[in-house]
Amino acid sequence: MIRKMTLTLAAAAAAFALPAMAQDPAHRPGEEAVDPYIVAEANAGVAPFEGTEMLEAFHGREGSDRIVDGMLDRSVADARIAEIFVATDMVRLRRTLKEQFCYILNGGCAYTGRSMQDAHDDIGLQPADMGALVEHLQDAMDAEGVPFRTQNRFLAKLAPMRRDVVTR
Repeated sequence: MIRKMTLTLAAAAAAFALPAMAQDPAHRPGEEAVDPYIVAEANAGVAPFEGTEMLEAFHGREGSDRIVDGMLDRSVADARIAEIFVATDMVRLRRTLKEQFCYILNGGCAYTGRSMQDAHDDIGLQPADMGALVEHLQDAMDAEGVPFRTQNRFLAKLAPMRRDVVTR
């Protein structure tokens, strides 16, 4: 009885510890497996905004999620950069971008994705690719009704990540 209880407690502890140590795609339907990595909020690339003003301007988490979806839908349909997404796990990308935006906007989300450098290391993004992505992000923020000044604050927050994302 004690041995069974100990094994049950050990299994429960492992189940709670695993997500903090590495991604387990079995818990995320539709995602492809990735090599294990350390999950840390620092992987989001920047610290979150303080307060709720930015999240409110993005119309909460739902608005932020719509912006991510709009940006990715535009990007996949854009002949200039569509090739970048051909071999991309779009289920994981949508999830981690939504987490990242929510985290940065101080929406109470944890970011469970890889670091910006690790996530983009093998993609080979060029400055023009990044420009097209930013264009699609701006269009998605416009469609959501995010004020221009707020868009600029968000883009300024993301800007330091460029050095880890653009690799060519």
